[in-house]
Amino acid sequence: MRVDVVGAGIIGLTAAEELSRRGHDVVVVDPQPAGGASYAAAGMLSPAAEVWHGEEEILRLGLASLEQWPALAARLGVELRRAGTLLVGYDGGDLQQVERQVALLAGHGRHVELLGRAGVRSAEPALARVAGGALLPDEASVDPRAVCAALLDRVALREARRPDAEATVIATGVTLPEPWAAAVSGVRGEILRLRSDDSPRRTVRGWVGGEAVYLVPRGDDRVLLGATSEAHQAPPVVSAGGVLRLLAAGRALWPALDRAELVEATARDRPATADGLPLVGPTGVDRVVLAAGHYRHGVLLAPLTARLVADHLETGAVEPALDPRRFHRGGEG
Repeated sequence: MRVDVVGAGIIGLTAAEELSRRGHDVVVVDPQPAGGASYAAAGMLSPAAEVWHGEEEILRLGLASLEQWPALAARLGVELRRAGTLLVGYDGGDLQQVERQVALLAGHGRHVELLGRAGVRSAEPALARVAGGALLPDEASVDPRAVCAALLDRVALREARRPDAEATVIATGVTLPEPWAAAVSGVRGEILRLRSDDSPRRTVRGWVGGEAVYLVPRGDDRVLLGATSEAHQAPPVVSAGGVLRLLAAGRALWPALDRAELVEATARDRPATADGLPLVGPTGVDRVVLAAGHYRHGVLLAPLTARLVADHLETGAVEPALDPRRFHRGGEG
């Protein structure tokens, strides 16, 4: 099948790679490949840490996608860091956030043990003195820029779509074309990249005075610091307030950031949907498939999305929770 994939972020590129592996004739169309949300993403593969009340489907889908990441990373020759995620609460009020997360996971059959101060410090000795936390040992992280670079080496890029394409996959993130543009909205995220000789061993996600923050280590002495989230209409820019909030919360959890070199500050829009779930599958328009609206979960869900897109084009199969037509069914049941 001749398939055009419009959008060269991690979702579009992974879908293109999967379709190519299955023998289809695939090209990717994007004037700025890998320049959107994928460029800014921290690369956390954290289905348990990301799930929240009202978004429980992300846990099921995220766990399924996480299982596919080792094979994808091996195929691409990129590092998959599998040290887990440490959830921490800076003070007693913040620890309640961790406890709520643990209780939510327990309700879905995922037992996670709470750690006291000593247990948290044992897991990450350089962490500040915090009230407590919990270790999610099965989670991982990747470098989305490295993943996209490896994928770009494996797909064909074009400047325009082919008139004889038999199917089109729309994977343009927050800028969907009509008539689907209103199905996603931009939520700005800001992230800092720092160089440090004292980075965490694993991803650290925490709350400091109610402010959410994460630190994600890289293998090149860099650490990513992020978690800002703001719905807005203007183009995404790095804001002074966002940088200050990130640095204040990050330094509170990880004092060594005082000595770190600030290498880069980046802002991009995350594509959010009304129910927090992606849009993956048929659009109601012949030969057009959506793979969009992944919000915070694009990197995590990339391999699952690729498989769902390819399965749909080959067999018509659809994952009901992600069906883009779900917003237009009304009372049809």
